[in-house]
Amino acid sequence: MIKWQEVFSKNGLRWTDAAKLAAPLDLGDLVELKILLDAVHIRFCLVKPFQESRHYPLVESRELLPSFDNDMFEYKELPGFSLVAFARQLDYFSEIFQFDKLHPLFSEGDGANCPLENRVMEQNLQTMAARLPRVHQDVFRQQFRNTDTVVMENYAALMPYLLNMDRAHVLAWGPDNRFHLAGIFASFPSDIDSELKRFGIRIGKFVNGDSEIYERNRMFVYQYLMELYGFPIVSERRTSSALFARKLHKMGERFLLRVLGQTDRTITTYLSKGENVRYPAVEKIALVAVDPDQEEALHLIDSEGFFLDRARRVVILRVRYRQHGFNPSNVRQDRALSVLSQDVLHPLTGEALTGLNIIKDTSNMFLRLNDIVRGEYTGRIIYKRTELVENTETHQKRLKFLYTWLTKHQRRMISYSDEFFSNVSKVLTGYLFAPENDDAFEALHELHQEVCTRFSYIQQARRVRILEDLCQRTYKGQRLGYGPMLHEAVELLNELKFEIVNFFPALVDSVINGVEKVLRDRYLQRHYIEPAEDSLTRAGHEIRKNYGRLVALQDGFKAVRKARSNKESTTA
Repeated sequence: MIKWQEVFSKNGLRWTDAAKLAAPLDLGDLVELKILLDAVHIRFCLVKPFQESRHYPLVESRELLPSFDNDMFEYKELPGFSLVAFARQLDYFSEIFQFDKLHPLFSEGDGANCPLENRVMEQNLQTMAARLPRVHQDVFRQQFRNTDTVVMENYAALMPYLLNMDRAHVLAWGPDNRFHLAGIFASFPSDIDSELKRFGIRIGKFVNGDSEIYERNRMFVYQYLMELYGFPIVSERRTSSALFARKLHKMGERFLLRVLGQTDRTITTYLSKGENVRYPAVEKIALVAVDPDQEEALHLIDSEGFFLDRARRVVILRVRYRQHGFNPSNVRQDRALSVLSQDVLHPLTGEALTGLNIIKDTSNMFLRLNDIVRGEYTGRIIYKRTELVENTETHQKRLKFLYTWLTKHQRRMISYSDEFFSNVSKVLTGYLFAPENDDAFEALHELHQEVCTRFSYIQQARRVRILEDLCQRTYKGQRLGYGPMLHEAVELLNELKFEIVNFFPALVDSVINGVEKVLRDRYLQRHYIEPAEDSLTRAGHEIRKNYGRLVALQDGFKAVRKARSNKESTTA
């Protein structure tokens, strides 16, 4: 495996000081290629802009935690690009996207004494120059005159020019099955309309020809589909990259696709090596400042020499994600993506420091929540995708921060431990229902109710999540027999029936679906429900009794759902 200093060094030069790649580079594997691209792109697209400006907009660690926030600003002065690499030779006419083709040389020589190879190099040079802004064309031609611009040894030197080109560039195998720069000015087809509708129908959120259901569920499906590929609903460059990666993966391609947005300042990579998996692997790389209260992580990063900027606590952070198939019966059905791993990358070698929890630390979440309710938090958030809110100096801003914070962490809070959630509840109730805040919240009644409703949903969803675990015969990590499982389910539903039916129809549906799974259990029916009464043991009688209670409780929830549905139909 090549290392970053091998990519950028000759005679011991640091990669940050080197001007061009060390030759030769014999790259035919996507993983090896990715190491090269990591070194080049982190250097030119993240580290270089950071070192040239004290005001470089570092990525907040929470921005790398799903679900992803909408972009707040566009930093037009920062680099942005996209590329795709294929572990195969290109068939120009048969490819499913448009690009300007570049040609590898026919031999391993430098082409200096071969008129045909000189002509190929000149053609490549002119093709690339024509896609550059006019101000760069003469300098580019002068710098790369008599140079084979498509070999990977020259890729780093080309990077400043590739960043000035519109659209994507393409890497692929040449006749020797080694990567070269195979094309520029590539357009990634997205076909968002067809893809969105097919996906929505497949997961049961759309019905063919039903515009009302489509309108009601469209944003959920759109957001879920994009999050599977690591983005919120954002710019055309990132949307088309995500959907093109989806298309290539479904076609069985072995590819790497990468995009850097000028708004998110994050390198997002999709990698598919031809395995039989549902989605391409997704990872993100960004420059992040480690929170000052993460003392153990800071000490480890410092002692191992992994800081990019020690004074500002800046590291190169790589986050890998796991995609989740849609599950309509799961109370966390909107969870498309979760964090798989986090690595801090060494700025000179690319070595990974593993085992850290920079973006997902519950203590950081709790401290940030405390700062919000006290009015001491000074960050920025996007409230409901439209309004930029800075700092928490007023109750109105604090409530908007809380709404966004609860929405952002809703899926995690549903799953976190009772101890953590108890602490969160104390902080929230202590602020939202404090008598001294009554007057302020009266003037902000609608906003206050939004936050309270979101908090109530999470509280009740945690109970439904316990029911979902019981359906799998587990409770607080312990495996249960049928008797304890049914007993716990009956106790839980008796508590829920007094509160949940008045609030959230989606949670009522989840309860009904969960109970239905329990009642349909074939082993349970065969051994405890179908046998004659006198053949059961005392424990068997108790199981049958709780089974009947569960049927009655489910009928009650179904009756409430039907009454609500009839009321909504009458109102409409």
